[in-house]
Amino acid sequence: MSKLKYALYTGCTAKESTPELLKSTMAVAEALDIELIVLDEASCCGASHLQDFDDFLSLTLNARNICYAEKLGLTLVTICNTCQLNTSMTKERLDNDEKLKTKVNQKLNEVGLEYKGTSDVKHFLYALIDDIGVEEIAKKVKRPLANLNIAPFYGCHNIRPSELQQKNNGGENPYVPDSLERLIDAIGGKSIDYSHKNKCCGFHVELQAPKTANRLSGNAMLDAMDNNADVVVTPCPLCHLRLDVQQHNISKEVGRDIDMPVLHLPQMLGLALGIAPEKLGLEHNVTDINFL
Repeated sequence: MSKLKYALYTGCTAKESTPELLKSTMAVAEALDIELIVLDEASCCGASHLQDFDDFLSLTLNARNICYAEKLGLTLVTICNTCQLNTSMTKERLDNDEKLKTKVNQKLNEVGLEYKGTSDVKHFLYALIDDIGVEEIAKKVKRPLANLNIAPFYGCHNIRPSELQQKNNGGENPYVPDSLERLIDAIGGKSIDYSHKNKCCGFHVELQAPKTANRLSGNAMLDAMDNNADVVVTPCPLCHLRLDVQQHNISKEVGRDIDMPVLHLPQMLGLALGIAPEKLGLEHNVTDINFL
């Protein structure tokens, strides 16, 4: 297999609030012989908030980010579900509306860029599934996670809206997703099935309605606990901020103590690939990783 190469759009969160995600992503890429070129010039995707105030600015900023991948001639890979949503929505709209693309390019021309639509947009989860394959990943496992019941938590934006995201995620069914389960099986873990694995974590209502956010996160965590999960894994840093960082507040809202380790997707893979915990940034996780 020839070496895979991607343009990595980190988004904001993986560089600031969850630096362990970027650290573990780079470590896993190295172990799997993937070259990731970090798009340091890229800006925030708008986080599904800017879009509500200035749609054109959001389109322009996301198109600008894609332009940097186009200049490299590479697929743009994301490691945040919300970045995936906003970037792929921008691409979908511009690729199907020549008038809108022309208007955006008039603005991009001011900084010497032109959006062409030549780069695909894909979450790292599906780059692993589609371009490497679970069979190849399984061959590289050095420390099978056979003693762990692992609850996959997909969140919203990586699998919805389905008519858009199924173009980028190999046709994942948002009602019955299985990509995380396939990776868990490949690394020797036992995947836990539970009804809240594809529900919302509540991140995007946290500031306006914290009780609702804690209830949504609590529903997922309690469901995972009640199905005997030892650990939760998510491909989204915003979901991770809710499920890991907010466990104290979630516990108060749902009236039950929650003390569940929550891993980023590349942290889980990295452990199975034999990467040292410090290279995966596990010391940054708020909830104690009690199974090492």
